Amino acid sequence: MAIARQDEFFDELETMPPKVREEYQNQRLAETLEHAYRNAPAAKEIFKKAHLSPDQIGSIKDLEKLPITRKTDLIELQKKKPPYGGLLALTPEEVERIFITPGPIYEPHQIEEIKWFAKAFWAAGFRKGDVVINSFTYHMSPAGILFHEAIRDCGATAIAMGTGNTDIQIQTMQTLKVSGFVGTPSFLITLIKRAEEMGYNFRQDFALKKAWFTGEMLPPSLRKTLEEKYQILTAQAYAVTEPGGAIAYECLKKSGMHLMDEYIVEIVNPETGKQLEAGEIGEIVVTPIHNKVWGLIRFGTGDLSSYTTEPCPCGRTSSKLTGIVGRTSDAVKVRGMFVISREVEQLFLGFAEILRFQMVVGRKAERDELTLKAELKDETIDKSKLANELIKRFQDRCRLRIDRIDFVERGTIPEEHQIIVDERTWE
Repeated sequence: MAIARQDEFFDELETMPPKVREEYQNQRLAETLEHAYRNAPAAKEIFKKAHLSPDQIGSIKDLEKLPITRKTDLIELQKKKPPYGGLLALTPEEVERIFITPGPIYEPHQIEEIKWFAKAFWAAGFRKGDVVINSFTYHMSPAGILFHEAIRDCGATAIAMGTGNTDIQIQTMQTLKVSGFVGTPSFLITLIKRAEEMGYNFRQDFALKKAWFTGEMLPPSLRKTLEEKYQILTAQAYAVTEPGGAIAYECLKKSGMHLMDEYIVEIVNPETGKQLEAGEIGEIVVTPIHNKVWGLIRFGTGDLSSYTTEPCPCGRTSSKLTGIVGRTSDAVKVRGMFVISREVEQLFLGFAEILRFQMVVGRKAERDELTLKAELKDETIDKSKLANELIKRFQDRCRLRIDRIDFVERGTIPEEHQIIVDERTWE
């Protein structure tokens, strides 16, 4: 559909009447499933195992008949049938770019298929004239490039900053009079606190007026601090890399995250895959209906949420996610990146010096903190050397840095234990 770009709405999909939206999504779903069935061998196999054909999925409700595909399934599929696990629904020559996410998972993309993604930024108030610093990584992960392009599609100027380099980011924000920030809430507050340590008065010395967040929770207390103390308008979105980007986004009314019409989003019982009613908490399951590149059907995100159909004062008519309340799987999101138990286990089994290990995710000063607890086979080894190698290998594989390593006494970690423990609490 053409981009309307009215003052409030990015396109006409956002204000479709419910009946029109249902017809639109059912039609796009049928086209997507048929295309995947004909062109992606792994998608055809899903239908075959369910004893179904695409013409038997006539509505969103019918999706319950198909199994849920999870991140671990994608990893195994791509190992068995590299590079795309049989889910590529185009010829390899038609793939315009490839992202690599932890697993690794190779994700094919076509650039024109994701222009709609900008509506998440448009709803947050990003417009031509804004200078926006994008602090998500441009390395391998799709986040940096996708967000950069979406910022530009709103007419705003994007600064390709990426992660880290705190002092340089602060200097850039001041020199270029940056008005918008894209990143995680913990990194923004880190920048603000560092600027204050450097002697700046953030409200007076910087032009930052709006911030767009994803990748981690936005605690109400931190939002209040950013908006009331620093006068920064905040909005958040829910994004998942495998289906292709932002799934839901806040408008300025902040009464939930509007679902993108380019996806079918189900809230399901994670054990049965059956769809739940509005207000019931279940797993977010996503089927992209906006592109013909990736034959991904019913992708289970592992995130828990509920949805509401209550009208929004902003005028957008889609249902809304009420927020992310937890995880169902063994993958935990830390500082915007997933840490997967199976991947961590394979990594640390390569260290003969380690008898037993456990990753602990905590939160300190508005930032996720990752700790490795490890029992050693030989207490006399060079712990400093081992710690440095553990940090390097973990960062190379999982693209996150371990904040602390605790070498604990034998017997501290139970024989039967979780590989990743999430001790974070949210308001």
